[in-house]
Amino acid sequence: MSTFSYDQLLTRAKKALPAALSSGERFQVPAPDVVIEGKTTILRNFEDIVGAIRRDPDMVLTYLLRELGTAGALEGRRVVFKSKVTAQQLEERIKSYVDAYVLCQECGRPDTRLVKEDRIAMLECDACGARRPVKAVKKAAKVEEAPLVEGKVYELMIQDIGKKGDGIAKLDRYVIYVPGTAKGAIVKVFIEKIAGTVAFGRVTRE
Repeated sequence: MSTFSYDQLLTRAKKALPAALSSGERFQVPAPDVVIEGKTTILRNFEDIVGAIRRDPDMVLTYLLRELGTAGALEGRRVVFKSKVTAQQLEERIKSYVDAYVLCQECGRPDTRLVKEDRIAMLECDACGARRPVKAVKKAAKVEEAPLVEGKVYELMIQDIGKKGDGIAKLDRYVIYVPGTAKGAIVKVFIEKIAGTVAFGRVTRE
C-alpha cells in the first residue's frame, strides 16, 4: 500500500478541483454596457454577463424583464429592452440575481450549479458542497415621486409668455402656465391642476 505525504495529497487535491475553483481569480461581473436609443435600451454586453455568472441567458433575461417590469428580447450578444432602463437599474437587478441564483451562502463563491429537485430549484456549490433552495432576494420597491404634483409649491423661472399673456415655466417634461408673470421672473408657483404634461398654477408667497 503506497503512502503519500501531506504536500503530495494537497497537490493532487488541487489538480482535481474544477478550473474555476483553483484559478484564484476574483469573481467579477462585467458592468452593464448600456445605450439608450429613443424609447428603447440596449444592453450590449449581455452575453459577457451571463458568461461570467455561467447561467442560462433565457433564464437571466426572464428574471430581468420581470424585475424591471418591461418587455425585451435577446438579439445576438445583446438584449433590447422596450423602455428606458438605466445602467444603475440593470446593475442592481443583476446583483440581486447573482446573490440569489449564483453565490453560495456558505462560502460566498460563485462555483455553483442550479439543479431541480422535486420541482424545487436547488443551488449546489462545487467549492464547499453546500446545497440550498433558491430564494429570490426581494427588495422593497422604491416609490418615486412625480417631478410635479398638484397642491405643491415650486420655485420656477418664467421662460416665455404664451399667446394669452400667461407666463410659461418648464419643469422636467411639464409645461406650466402661470398668469400674471413676466419673462425671466423667478416665482413660487402653487400647482392647481395637471393635465398630461400641461400644468396650471398661480403665484404664491408660501
